[in-house]
This record gives sequence, structure tokens and C-alpha cells, in this order.
Amino acid sequence: MGKLIVSLSPHAHGNDTVERNMYGVMIALLPALLVSFYYFGIGSAIVCLTSVTACVFLEWAINKFVLRNDRCTILDGSAALTGLLLGMNLPSNLPIWIILIGALFAIGVGKMTFGGLGQNIFNPALVGRCALLVAFPAQMTTWPVAGQQMAYTDAVTGATPLSIMKTAIKDGDITVLKDLPDSFSLLIGNHAGIGAGTIGEVCALALLIGLAFMLWKKIITWHIPVSIIGTVFVFSGIMHLADPIYADPVSVILSGGLMLGAIFMATDYVTSPMTPKGQLIYGVCIGFLTIIIRNWGAYPEGMSFAILIMNAFTPLINNYVKPRRFGEEVEK
Repeated sequence: MGKLIVSLSPHAHGNDTVERNMYGVMIALLPALLVSFYYFGIGSAIVCLTSVTACVFLEWAINKFVLRNDRCTILDGSAALTGLLLGMNLPSNLPIWIILIGALFAIGVGKMTFGGLGQNIFNPALVGRCALLVAFPAQMTTWPVAGQQMAYTDAVTGATPLSIMKTAIKDGDITVLKDLPDSFSLLIGNHAGIGAGTIGEVCALALLIGLAFMLWKKIITWHIPVSIIGTVFVFSGIMHLADPIYADPVSVILSGGLMLGAIFMATDYVTSPMTPKGQLIYGVCIGFLTIIIRNWGAYPEGMSFAILIMNAFTPLINNYVKPRRFGEEVEK
């Protein structure tokens, strides 16, 4: 029998479990998922169902046949949540075989390579998404127009709000921005005949409802989402005032995957800092990197890459903001 090591008091008991938090996040994603079914129809259902099923199966198979581990981990909800987040970060017309490759990268490379839940360095769903973005840039940047409920791979596609913003900056043509939907339309997901982006980013209001639920249930704290959104608002506002070629800050916040990333991806327990101060630093850096990549990077969207970059800095942030130790002086 192994030795039981008890840490110093005080000891506090709570009702938090892995299952409670994982399934809680999935419940918070339901409004955005239901809205995506309304806007994308069968395409959204196929992509999300395929992604969740593939991620759960791959975690079981890797545990069983590669790691030779008989312990079942698929019921804790982490694999299903990874699959759901991956699916919501994909276009609704993505072929099934590409989704399966993304699931393999998310679970096989992003999670199980590091030892499974709690040991991964990077957000697994974003590892899968960015791997597909690099490997299949054409398919991953072809965006269906919302409202085609029965269309899947043959859906009509169009430019997204972020693509329009990128074109305006690249061409130096402010008149391009007139094609952007107004802020209220972006909030509710009415993209007025242009590409709607990934499945999970179509409706900012649904994502905000999910944020309110997670804050109420104390699944996450406000520090990371608010610091990311606030940083993007400030810097994009400064740039818009300096040169109107850059879109207004409200449109920037409501466009693309910023809300999805700030609320559901950057707040991942394993890959984000542990202390409130660390989370604020982490969020500000993600917001700043997102603006840089969106405006001057190769891709219109920068949220996924910004989160993965800051995932790598999380141990350094934790070390920088670790609380002062009291009691016996420890030798250096």
C-alpha cells in the first residue's frame, strides 16, 4: 500500500469533480450549439457528432491498445468536451475524413501524448484545429453562409466578417467595411448573406449566456474572459481612432472566434494559470496577440494561435506569480 501524504492545514472540502466541471461546460455550450443547428442545420450536426464520437473512441482506443491501460477515462466527460469544442471550431461543411484527422491530433497528440487529462501542455481541441488549419487551409477557410439547413458539403460559401476586415486592411480600402453586418446582427448571429465562420462562433449572445452559466456555477472565474475581451476592446479601439481602416472595437469583439476562445478555450483548467493575477496577465497577452495576428498575420483569425502561444507560457506565469511562502526559510 502506498504512503498517504497529507499537506499542511487548513483543509477544505468542496463538491468540485472533473465530471461536474466537464459536463457543466458542455451544458454552457448548449445555447451556442442549438443556435448553430438553427443556422447550419445538418452540417453542424454531422460535424459535431463526428468530432465527439471520434474523440471519445480515440481516447478509449489509445488507452486500451497503445498505453495498455485498463482504466476507463471516457466517462469523465473530458474527451467528449474536447470533441465538442473541436467541432465548434470547424466549418459546418468540413468533410468527415478531415474531422477524423483533427480528432486524432486533438486526442492523440494534444492530450494522450502528454499522459492524458491534467498533464497536457496545450489545449487539445485547439491543437486539432490548428493542425487542420495548417494541413488543409482551403477546406478550413471555406465558410458556409448561414441559413442552409439541409446543405452540407455543397453549401454556398462567402467571406466572413474577419475576412472583410482583413481585406480592408490589406487593400487600404475603408469602403470594404460597409459589407460588415451591424453590431446587433453580429451579436445574434444574423450575418446577412456572408460567411458565418465556424460552428461555435456564429452567435455571440449564445456564448455570453454560456459564460453567465459558468460564472453562476463557479466553473470558471471572470479573470480570463474579461481580460481578453477588455484588452481586445482597448487596443482595437485605439487603432480604430488612429485609422478608421481598422474596424470598430465592438465589431472586432463580436466577430470570429474571440468570444468562443475567451470563454471556453482560454479558460481550460490545465493550460491556464492558477492564480487570479496570473490569469489576468495570461488574458491580456492573449488579447494583445490576437489583435496582432488578426491585423498583420497570415490568417484573418488569431485567437487559436494566441491561446496556444500563451499555453506554452503558463508554467512561466505560474512561477512568476506564485504566492509568498510563510514559515520555515527554505534554502536556495
